[in-house]
Amino acid sequence: MRQVILTLAALAVLGAVAGAATIGLGLFNVSARIDHLPPVHWALHTTFEQNVRLRAPDPAAVPATLEDPGMIRLGAGHYDSACRFCHAAPGEAQSATVRAMNPVPPHITEAAAKWQPHHLHWIIDNGVKMSGMPHWPSRARDDDVWAVVAFLAQVPGMTAQDYDGLLPRVADRPAGLAYCATCHGADGRGGGNPHVPRLDIQGAPYLEAALEAYRQGRRDSGIMHHAARAVEPALLPGLAAHFASRDPGAAPAPAPPGPPGTEACRACHGPWPEPRNPLFPELAGQHAAYTATQLRLWRDGLRAASTPQEALMKKAAHALEDADIDAIAAWYAALPAAPDG
Repeated sequence: MRQVILTLAALAVLGAVAGAATIGLGLFNVSARIDHLPPVHWALHTTFEQNVRLRAPDPAAVPATLEDPGMIRLGAGHYDSACRFCHAAPGEAQSATVRAMNPVPPHITEAAAKWQPHHLHWIIDNGVKMSGMPHWPSRARDDDVWAVVAFLAQVPGMTAQDYDGLLPRVADRPAGLAYCATCHGADGRGGGNPHVPRLDIQGAPYLEAALEAYRQGRRDSGIMHHAARAVEPALLPGLAAHFASRDPGAAPAPAPPGPPGTEACRACHGPWPEPRNPLFPELAGQHAAYTATQLRLWRDGLRAASTPQEALMKKAAHALEDADIDAIAAWYAALPAAPDG
């Protein structure tokens, strides 16, 4: 027994020395030109696949809005800016630079066909170590991750023409508008997409403050963290002014008296008989789905206050039930959108 113990100890020492030499002397070649040995490649890939299946959310967590055209367009817009470089687009070949990566990122048609929506959510949210796949830029909320999943779920069978149809193309005037218009449209109304906020109903001071909060990471959204940094900071005031100056269009029919709970909302978000406070967002005419999502984020503690004014929302929303939130959001959506002023 003593001989066995000594042998094992000697092997452990030799293993430690070999490992130290490999690391300390640079004996392991990290060149991307050299692929892993087949057993290593198998071990890494199998570990990745089993990890995704183990840690992915329950399939029951997949939202019913996954087939919503607005969710799909929102996800496509983010994918085009943040993910297309590595995974290409339907009907498009990956670049030679991407094909030289080790491991090679799977083409989007291959990746989307391999995984179920709940698996894709985990991969997008968490990323994959040692693969070049980053984790989602934000941590506190995952509702915008589902938008990308909604797009990916449609990729199998999607043509290049289908993909281009999801991405509006507009002139880049003012500078940066073409990028913002991918989701919000040139007029700030987002083509009526209920999952994207209307910008044409907001004042320039609020929009500029919101963009800066996203850019600095003080306001949480993986999509907007990326978007606010994709545009040069010097362009943000001009973009805020552009959207604030848009005509909100024809007003919908007058809404009935507000449901319970709107009395507190009116003080900050209107509608007001007097000029509105430029530091608070206008809610009259805002999409109900977007307003309801934001209220739930406030209530559930998933949206942090990025300004002193927003700190009030933590108290305002904490006691709201889902039915209250839906009623408030629907009421504001039915109100006439007021022009900036």
